[in-house]
Amino acid sequence: MLCIEELTDLEPFNQLPQERLKWMCDRAQVIELHAGEILVKEGDPPRGVFIVVKGQIKITRHSEGVDIPLGRHDAPAFFGETQVLTDTAVPVTLWALTDCNLYNIEGDDFRKLLHECREFERIVFRLVEKRSRGLESFIRGREKMAALGTLTAGLAHELNNPAAALVRALREMPAAILELQRMNLVYGQRQVEDAHTQQWLNLRDQGYDVILNDRADPVTLSDREDKLLDWLEEYGVNQAWKLAEPLAEGSVEAETLSSLMERWRDDPTELREIGLHWLALSFEVMIMIKHGLRGAERISELVQAMKSYSYLDQGVQQEVDVHQGLEDTLRLFAHKLKYGVQVQRNYDKQIPKVLAYGSELNQVWTNLIDNAIAAMDGKGTLEITTHHRKGSVRVDIVDSGSGISPEIQSRIFEPFFTTKLVGQGSGLGLDLVRRIVENRHQGSILFESKPGRTCFSICLPLTV
Repeated sequence: MLCIEELTDLEPFNQLPQERLKWMCDRAQVIELHAGEILVKEGDPPRGVFIVVKGQIKITRHSEGVDIPLGRHDAPAFFGETQVLTDTAVPVTLWALTDCNLYNIEGDDFRKLLHECREFERIVFRLVEKRSRGLESFIRGREKMAALGTLTAGLAHELNNPAAALVRALREMPAAILELQRMNLVYGQRQVEDAHTQQWLNLRDQGYDVILNDRADPVTLSDREDKLLDWLEEYGVNQAWKLAEPLAEGSVEAETLSSLMERWRDDPTELREIGLHWLALSFEVMIMIKHGLRGAERISELVQAMKSYSYLDQGVQQEVDVHQGLEDTLRLFAHKLKYGVQVQRNYDKQIPKVLAYGSELNQVWTNLIDNAIAAMDGKGTLEITTHHRKGSVRVDIVDSGSGISPEIQSRIFEPFFTTKLVGQGSGLGLDLVRRIVENRHQGSILFESKPGRTCFSICLPLTV
């Protein structure tokens, strides 16, 4: 049985009169836990207030598939009062770190004591505020880290292809250049007249222009490649398919090759084919350069988007281009958008820059766009519209997802409220959005939702 002395070791309870302490001791239920046993799980309904008189209770929260330690309760201690007062699910999991002796007080009994003793109530509510603030601060940090992790994973995914293209081009190029030099030397030893050599150079330069400036007609490319393959095989080139593709990319016609190769058809040396291999390899090198250059440009573009997104090397408050912030965010979500989400942009080109906290504002776009993609299960239409009104800017982010149930629409901005499964969301994403928009920018956020259309509208003053 719970002793009065064990209760009065805890600050709030020593404010209660002796008869109420005895009443509580009589009603407390004994709980014994062995090390490793779970007292309550994250997401469980309130089970009253717990008083631990012996042992240690570990506090964890499930996030991204991992149980994150938040702290612990060392005897003597009590906890569970927040859920009793708010009638909300338990936001954490409580484990026995050691063998523990506890007592459980029913929620109705605890509330009865609160109403009877003002000083007891004051201390308890102060403790509730402190604990809630600490938990919220921790989870906000986790929320930001999770958002950063999402963006980092997306950025890594987007960087992988261009980086691989660049590495592949640089790896293959030295051998190709050495082979071209060798073929130039062999050809030069024959002292071919300048006019014939110039024909080859002109054909190469024309092909370079086609490749670098994407002048090839994709409709006729396949037909040209088939004709070149037939001609090369008829000429007797071994593995003709390796030459047909780059020659087709350079817009070379079979008739042109017939004219240039006529004098070499009966040559017994490697010069019988060297012009064909030289031309095809020249085009392959240029294709490598083009792919490598595009990979490098894509990497530079992504790095610039990330730098712009985070507003590196700038002051806390800047003049922000809202459209640029939206585009930077969309670039960083490209890995989620490319497989089934169609983005429709309706931008008001007359929108001026907004004096804002740029990095925080991009957190708003990140949360809303990420939620929209999740609501559509990765497939649907994401529509972004901007409007310029007198003294303010409005951004509408609309998704074609399943919508938000009317029963929970009044709660979506509450801290810790989430419709996601345990461990998949902290319930602070939209609370963070609301705080940034309303508190930091003196703006407003509205939403309307029905199946097939959910719209979040952000209104921002031009100056904060």
